[in-house]
Amino acid sequence: MIKKNLFNFKVVLGIVFLAALLIVVALVYLLWVNPVIFKTEPAPFTAALTVISAMTSTPRYVTPSLAPVSPTPPPTSTPIPGTIALNTYVQITGTGGDGLRLRSSPGLSSDPLFFGNESEVFLVTGGPSQADGYTWWYLIAPYDQSRAGWAVATYLAFVPSP
Repeated sequence: MIKKNLFNFKVVLGIVFLAALLIVVALVYLLWVNPVIFKTEPAPFTAALTVISAMTSTPRYVTPSLAPVSPTPPPTSTPIPGTIALNTYVQITGTGGDGLRLRSSPGLSSDPLFFGNESEVFLVTGGPSQADGYTWWYLIAPYDQSRAGWAVATYLAFVPSP
């Protein structure tokens, strides 16, 4: 009895040839029929843009009155250098970090408009005015004209003009 060789040379050669043919067909398909797989261009993208608005002050709502509030006329004498006077800059100080109420008119009974922060700088444009035992000055923030009101001189310190 003749024993057949389980791994015939021709069978092995045929299997290798079929495997090589299958690989060639797959590469032809991938390269010519479906070239999208091997694209080297980067995928298009869009930039994400977020617009953040600048900080603004809180709008103040003042009830209109019949008589317009106007700053007191300037004093006739020349102010002493280093003191609070018209067209000088002042800084809120001595509030212990609580801030200072700026009001619609001189006096403790007038409506508060907003809080001035400790160390915030303002331009003096009106005053002085005497009310409720205090000296009041009309202040305007140089960076925001809507932040304006009357403040007690006790919590203001002169600062040199920038």
